[in-house]
This record gives sequence, C-alpha cells and structure tokens, in this order.
Amino acid sequence: MSQAKVDQYKKDKMNRKKNMQKDKMKRAFRRIAVGVVSLALVGWLGYSVYNVYDSNKPQQTAEIDYSAITNYQQSLVTTDGE
Repeated sequence: MSQAKVDQYKKDKMNRKKNMQKDKMKRAFRRIAVGVVSLALVGWLGYSVYNVYDSNKPQQTAEIDYSAITNYQQSLVTTDGE
C-alpha cells in the first residue's frame, strides 16, 4: 500500500464511530420521512375512497306538503273578501 492509502485508512479508522453515527442518523431520518409520507398517502387514499363511496350512495329526499298552508291562506283571503 502506498503511504497515501495508509494515511487515508488511519484517518477513516479514527472517524469511524462518528461516520457510523452520521449514517445511523441519516437512515433513521429517511425511515421517519418515508413513514410520514406513506401515512399521508394512505390517509389521502382512504379519504378519497370514502368520498367516492359517499357520493355514490343514494341521497335521502324529503317532500313537503304545502296544501294545508295553501288552504289556510285561501280561507283567509275568502274571509277577508266578505
């Protein structure tokens, strides 16, 4: 081995713990980031699927019978007109 290679090896050996710690931190950060992104993706996908399901359900309608009010108004008009 040349002297430069030996010096580089010694330098790398001295900083090995520090480099391994940096690598562990990078790996942990990467895992957390991937976890957060995948959780957001699953949440968004679930929300979208629920909205599609909910929009395809038949909507309930209510019918209002105004005949009683109309009859009452007509009776008021006929009694006022007399």
